[in-house]
Amino acid sequence: MTSLRNLISRHNPLALIDSTITITQVHQIHANLLVAGFLNDSSLYAKLVADLALSSPLLLPYSHLLLDRSPHPPSLFALNSLIRVHSKGPTPLLSFHFYRRLLFSLSPDHFTYNFLVRAATSMAGSGGGDGGGGPAVHAAALRRGLAADPHVQSGLIHMYAELGLPFSARAVYAEIEHEPDVVIRTAMVSALAGCGDVDLARGMFDEMPQRDPVSWNAMISGYVQVGRSREALELFSEMQAEGIRISETTMVSILTACAHLGALDQGKWAHAYVQKNKLRITVTLGTALIDMYSKCGNVRRAMEVFWAMRERNVYTWSSALGGLAMNGAGKECLELFELMKEGGVEPNGVTFMSVLRGCSVAGLVDKGREHFDSMMAQYGIEPWYEHYGCMVDLYGRAGRVEDAVNFINAMPVEPHVGAWGALLNACRIHGNIELGEYAMSKVIEIESKNDAAYVLLSNIYADSRNWKGVSSVRELMKAKGVRKEPGCSVIEVKGEVHEFFAGDKSHPRYREIELMLGEMSRRLRLAGYVAKTNEVLFDIEEEEKEDALCWHSEKLAIAFGLIALDEGVAIRIVKNLRVCLDCHDSTKLISKVFEREIIVRDRNRFHHFKDGLCSCMDYW
Repeated sequence: MTSLRNLISRHNPLALIDSTITITQVHQIHANLLVAGFLNDSSLYAKLVADLALSSPLLLPYSHLLLDRSPHPPSLFALNSLIRVHSKGPTPLLSFHFYRRLLFSLSPDHFTYNFLVRAATSMAGSGGGDGGGGPAVHAAALRRGLAADPHVQSGLIHMYAELGLPFSARAVYAEIEHEPDVVIRTAMVSALAGCGDVDLARGMFDEMPQRDPVSWNAMISGYVQVGRSREALELFSEMQAEGIRISETTMVSILTACAHLGALDQGKWAHAYVQKNKLRITVTLGTALIDMYSKCGNVRRAMEVFWAMRERNVYTWSSALGGLAMNGAGKECLELFELMKEGGVEPNGVTFMSVLRGCSVAGLVDKGREHFDSMMAQYGIEPWYEHYGCMVDLYGRAGRVEDAVNFINAMPVEPHVGAWGALLNACRIHGNIELGEYAMSKVIEIESKNDAAYVLLSNIYADSRNWKGVSSVRELMKAKGVRKEPGCSVIEVKGEVHEFFAGDKSHPRYREIELMLGEMSRRLRLAGYVAKTNEVLFDIEEEEKEDALCWHSEKLAIAFGLIALDEGVAIRIVKNLRVCLDCHDSTKLISKVFEREIIVRDRNRFHHFKDGLCSCMDYW
């Protein structure tokens, strides 16, 4: 190490400390600095502590040791450096430990509070109870007259957003005396968008004289979080037009928006953009791609992305498992789960949601029970309400309704809407009126205005020709002020998303759609199809019922797809409700007589219609 001594100069004796240095080299540098007398200088000693702390997490404990054994009183610079490094790392609570040490003999400055606010924000984001003492940090900064620093203010705004306190974030913003800079404006836009107040955020965003990539990403992400995915995609187009740098964060939001809308063409374009601009397929970006392709019904492409990824974590595996399950590939889902375990990746609660759904769509009841029991016994995972709901669905769909009831009665937690709803759906599938009435009563005890429950019970009555029961459900809905959520179907054509509501006549190509509906009806009748009018819950003539069924939202979307998409191109639809029996059976026949693959994602799952058959095997 003789050369090391020669490299240390009086002008920059710590130049050798960087992120690549090893602990052995640190010991050598420390020894040489000590022998040379450099560490008698308190400022140089403080810089050594700070440089070691900031260079590498592996050297952080050594910097702590140096501080504890310092021959000099701790400096503000050294303590601020330690507060800073812990605020950005996995142990933000330690920032407050060094803050208390600082208060013993020093006065904090605006850097101190800037780093403390970041630490509090980090703790809030990871579920740190009261937000890691964030409001107390704010109060301390106010007492010392340091809360008006722009960096502290922007940090406070972001912190209150993480705590879900938009009013507090606005209060900080309102106290700014000077013209807010781009950092503070961006923080406020991010806070409002992150808390779901996207309209106010958009107003502030539009008024910004300068907008950096962070503000664009915050606004797009905000739209996606509240389900306004079309607006997210529109804003993304504006972002591109203005030449703003597109990052991984942007693309993750855009892929999520495409997944929500089932906009495969735009999702493919986003994937091509990632490849063209050589954005690295990180775990986060790769998982978003898998999720997008899965939710657009292209599970083959999703799995191609999955197997091409160099690095995968539990969320990547869970996303792939979920994609297989939702697209009806239950057995493939379970095979992939075995590969995941063989690879040493430990499953989490999300993983088991996908696995149980895979068992359900494949009808593998005993296998599902085995996996459910393994959650606690093998992995120490406490089942969520959703896991219990999956198990009820698993028993119910397989016709083991009595087992489903016994499972609910044995639940260690109070049965929730999901469990009773799964039982009610099983009663619809298997025509169990008495148990369906009981399940329905339990659902409305918890959620009195759960419109889906009323509709399911009405369908059970209608299937058994119990029109008095249908009428009683309708009267009960009126009495309780329950309105059935209107059906809405979305279809993407040549990169543009089109939305249809039940009975909708507002589309610019309405006349063509109407003509195609007539042609669909004519050809279905020739093929022997008879409309299932018991799906109509109103007391009207049979002919009127058939007409009402023709105007269901997915039929409008299918008609539009037939006139707007090139021949042979699959029609892909996303619907907000469960597909009704009439639409399901008619879509099977449409796929045959029009020789067109139709993929529908409803509230529960995917239906891949082809050659008169559906991937769900008429079991959904």
